Amino acid sequence: MVFPTETEQRVKRRALSVCQEHLRTVLAISRKVPQIVDSFVKEDKKTAHQLFSEIKELGDSVDMARRKVAQELAEIGAILISREDFLRFTNLTSEIADFCEGIAFRLLEILERKWKVAPTIKNDLLKFSEAVFDTVSKLRETAMTLNYGSMKTLEKAREVEVAERIVDDLYRELEVKILNSQVEIPALLLLRDVIALMEDAADKAEDASDAARILAFGM
Repeated sequence: MVFPTETEQRVKRRALSVCQEHLRTVLAISRKVPQIVDSFVKEDKKTAHQLFSEIKELGDSVDMARRKVAQELAEIGAILISREDFLRFTNLTSEIADFCEGIAFRLLEILERKWKVAPTIKNDLLKFSEAVFDTVSKLRETAMTLNYGSMKTLEKAREVEVAERIVDDLYRELEVKILNSQVEIPALLLLRDVIALMEDAADKAEDASDAARILAFGM
């Protein structure tokens, strides 16, 4: 069956709208990470607990939004040839939310057990978390340009790549600092997990920007 062009364009916009709404929630949970790192730096356990609760709630919202995307794509059906690309984009961005919850949990564990971490490492960790959030923010900007043509999307996707390279550089520096620090072994292992999850989040943002490039050519 051949569908009118306007019908195909309409379902693409419909699919894109639910994907962008999902990513909006992912960005909201990503924004909480520098905030909980700031609480970690200040040893503000009360605020850290509150932020962790908010992150878990947002994680549930991300899951619901992901299911909504899957349902919407299923309803759209075969008319949308690129539906697998939309689904891949959403699955990649959902992983970012999972990493955020893991980061928050580990930071809270260090606070709860009162393991001491050098102020220089804490401050570097805050800088690192902000760089990761910047990468996810640029992914959100990339997704928003899918309404305006492939060239704009490709341009924004390159900004995600640049931001992710900055994260890589900061990760390597911070990992060495953590390994050379006098922090207790359990805290050291948790801190390494934290920065690895942060880097994973930035990596997923870059992977999702690649998926957005593919989507751009079909919009």
